[in-house]
Amino acid sequence: MSLLIRNARLLTLAAPANAAAPVTPVRARAGAAMRELGIIPRGDVLVQGDKIIAVGAGLTAPEGATVIDAEGRVLMPGFVDCHTHACWAGNRLDEWDKILAGTNPTELTKLGGGIHSTVRAVRDSTRKQLAAWLRTRLDAMLRAGTTTVEVKSGYGLNLDGELKLLHAIQRGASEWPGTVVPTALLGHAIESDVATYTRNIVREVLPAIWHEFPGIAVEASCEEHTWPVEACVRLLERARKHGLPISVQTDRDKSLGMIPEAINLHARSVSHLAGASKADLIALAASETIAVMLPATSFHTRGRYARAGAFVDSGGRLALASNYNPGTAPGHSMPFVIALAVRHAGLSVAEAITATTANAAAALGLTDRGTIEAGRRADLLVLNHTDERALANEFGGNPVDIVICGGRRIG
Repeated sequence: MSLLIRNARLLTLAAPANAAAPVTPVRARAGAAMRELGIIPRGDVLVQGDKIIAVGAGLTAPEGATVIDAEGRVLMPGFVDCHTHACWAGNRLDEWDKILAGTNPTELTKLGGGIHSTVRAVRDSTRKQLAAWLRTRLDAMLRAGTTTVEVKSGYGLNLDGELKLLHAIQRGASEWPGTVVPTALLGHAIESDVATYTRNIVREVLPAIWHEFPGIAVEASCEEHTWPVEACVRLLERARKHGLPISVQTDRDKSLGMIPEAINLHARSVSHLAGASKADLIALAASETIAVMLPATSFHTRGRYARAGAFVDSGGRLALASNYNPGTAPGHSMPFVIALAVRHAGLSVAEAITATTANAAAALGLTDRGTIEAGRRADLLVLNHTDERALANEFGGNPVDIVICGGRRIG
């Protein structure tokens, strides 16, 4: 099946001179390179099967090809949401009422709310139910332009619960046209004393997970009173010894000392970072590790925003993600993430687009998407707009008119 999209304003995220040439694997762009969108003011993209086969001007449609006339509107890579917790059960609306009335979220967690309320709901649900709820969320994300999404476990907290979540993620993704990348978030909350619980996760749960899901990425969330730095390091060191990709969540509110450890461990990404120190961000910017910042979480929790613009100016590799979850970021819209990052985190529109496409793909270890070049996976968006800056300027609606996922027009 062939598809030709013509007369588009192309954001290739590659130099225009190289747009139709053989390509190397997608790698994260750093610093000033994040501002280069490789724009072709008026061009065409030819798709065969699930791959882009040509990019340029005046391309000819093969016999029988479907032709879409973009009429000068923006054609860009599909969004890659590289940090979500989109597989969950229940909701936290009652807790949100209490937070709006002034209750401290930390106090709710101590009383069994927060993550623990979602854990109970997950344990009370079947794998089939979890998969169905996830599929509904994935479909909504696709309509808003997200064609690749990472989905974490982490609401199981024991072996049975984590396996149930990972199998539900696998099942929910099985017939979805986009790409789901599962992550085993094994260092999340705790259910007994810190030493006993974290030791059990490292010695018992981790080996069972990697045998059931070979090659799966493993993540730890560093928190003062749950998973401290030392426990996170033990978990990630063991995962890395078995060849598993690793990632870290840390420094939501203040610097905890986990960023230097993540750099030393060659973590693929470090996320959150609103409370990271200037020195740690400079060190992170000098490393190969990708920073993943989550402005929708800052918006929903009325917290401070991570210093994304300063990080990029320091030469860092930055991705943006939704952190879609029932508690701290109940929203999946990547255009809204872009709007927040440009308004509150110091990014330019071009930097935010790169951070939600090519760099977000690199944060997941994916090298075949995030740019519009021959040989890439054909995950493409036609916007309602002729100017990409409208992605950040407008908010509250869906700027995506046409979604092409794996070479297929959706909807």
